[in-house]
Amino acid sequence: MHWTAAAWFALAACLPFQQLHAQARPAAQETLQVLDEPGRISTEEVVINDGPYARQFVFFRSSEPPGTLVIHTSERFLYIVQGNNRALRYGIGVGREGFQWSGLVSVSRKAEWPDWRPPPEMISRQPYLPRFMAGGPGNPMGARALYLGSTVFRVHGTNQPETIGHAISSGCFRLANGDIIDLYERVPIGTKVVVRHGASL
Repeated sequence: MHWTAAAWFALAACLPFQQLHAQARPAAQETLQVLDEPGRISTEEVVINDGPYARQFVFFRSSEPPGTLVIHTSERFLYIVQGNNRALRYGIGVGREGFQWSGLVSVSRKAEWPDWRPPPEMISRQPYLPRFMAGGPGNPMGARALYLGSTVFRVHGTNQPETIGHAISSGCFRLANGDIIDLYERVPIGTKVVVRHGASL
């Protein structure tokens, strides 16, 4: 298992080691090198309406109970298990190479138009980032956020909806603002979240 120093510090501070598994990306060329753009405005109405990343009900086999969130980073999809082999699927953006992880967490907090405080590890990599940014349409955290356990990782909106379907983040999962608003209303605090790197039946 190979770790970059930045990835180790970012991840080790977030999840207990026994719950965290780094996943190597087989195709680095899939990684889109787009950085966060604080101040860029993207309204909450942005929804992906066409293509594979549009929100839709799909066939989905899972042993997880209805209401569970299942995230497949390699597929770039987040699922809400509905039961009867169905799920509501959302297209997502995921962590770039060296920042992907898998594990079992739960939704510990929810926030509308969350503030953004980049962690020290991110500041060291991108020193030009603000140390704090109040929530709003220009905030890279987007319209809503679901906080994952005691980690610094979140499922959140984005002011860069064109990045959905790509691996660009520091480990968080991003949805278009219209989709995260929809997800936010469906997911209560305490919801089980299963993060997987590879597809499984």
